[in-house]
Amino acid sequence: MTRHIFECIDGHTCGNPIRIVKTGAPPLRGETMAEKREHFIRDYDWIRRALMFEPRGHDIMSGLFFYPSRRPEVDIGIVFIEVDGCLPMCGHGTIGAATLGVEEGLIKPKREGQIVIEVPAGIVEASYERNGDFVESVRLTNVASYLHAVDVKIDVPGLGQLIVDVAFGGNFFAIIEPQRNWQGFENFTGGAIVRWSPLIRELVQEAVQPTHPLIANAQGISHVMWCDGPKDPRAHGRSAAFYGEKAIDRSPCGTGSSARIAHLFGKGRLSVGDTYINESLIGTLYDCRIEKAADIAGRPGIIPSIAGWARLTGYNTLIVDDRDPLKHGFQLI
Repeated sequence: MTRHIFECIDGHTCGNPIRIVKTGAPPLRGETMAEKREHFIRDYDWIRRALMFEPRGHDIMSGLFFYPSRRPEVDIGIVFIEVDGCLPMCGHGTIGAATLGVEEGLIKPKREGQIVIEVPAGIVEASYERNGDFVESVRLTNVASYLHAVDVKIDVPGLGQLIVDVAFGGNFFAIIEPQRNWQGFENFTGGAIVRWSPLIRELVQEAVQPTHPLIANAQGISHVMWCDGPKDPRAHGRSAAFYGEKAIDRSPCGTGSSARIAHLFGKGRLSVGDTYINESLIGTLYDCRIEKAADIAGRPGIIPSIAGWARLTGYNTLIVDDRDPLKHGFQLI
């Protein structure tokens, strides 16, 4: 019998949790983070479930491992672990990784103020503002993002017809704007979002079955983004990104905000250079910007950037005991 020990650094990015697993990372094969991700999914998913699910985690837990990259320009590689699997990209996780990684000495950038990061979806960059020992904010320049499908009509039993768009911001999002059967957050509780989102995700997936034309491991609807007008006068919009089985991102969602501004660009409602402040359900903000236009295998898209902040919440040593019948975690659905 064995006890597996994982030393972790816990924090949050604009309200959404992030757990950096400092020790206990499994040895992964592969030349790229995409290949390492596939090895992790195949042989080590028990670690994800043990560290993300109860009793060590919870329904919105999010984490990552650092790995060295074989690319000379890259400072660090990341493999993400989430309650809903190993995502190709996680925006809030990358902002948290850059913040806590620099503060804790786990990332030593080749150039102060700039981190080049390899994730399974590709190469991203994080520029940070430092105040002594602390990183005050991070601007993440994300992977190319684009509008994938428009005006997808689905009939949701008990809710009615919805017209949904699909956009990619590192993950594929079903994006719902206000309409007859979705009139905003004022009359739609968080419980309702959790109740309806899995069904909507399934229906949109059946209708669209999105696959990224260039990123082999990016396919399928993983998130549902509900959009509404802002409450904060500084913001342009407010959103709630649903993921996993019953999680709502407490931050404005990094890949979701990237998908959102790619969606608005594709609809002709934002242009290159425009800024869009996205507000979360708890009132935290991401400062989003369209840095430049991009071509994704003939599809028009953008290079988005997202600015946010993260803070340390604690240090955690987690033990997975082989004698424990619940060693690999559990969820109550």
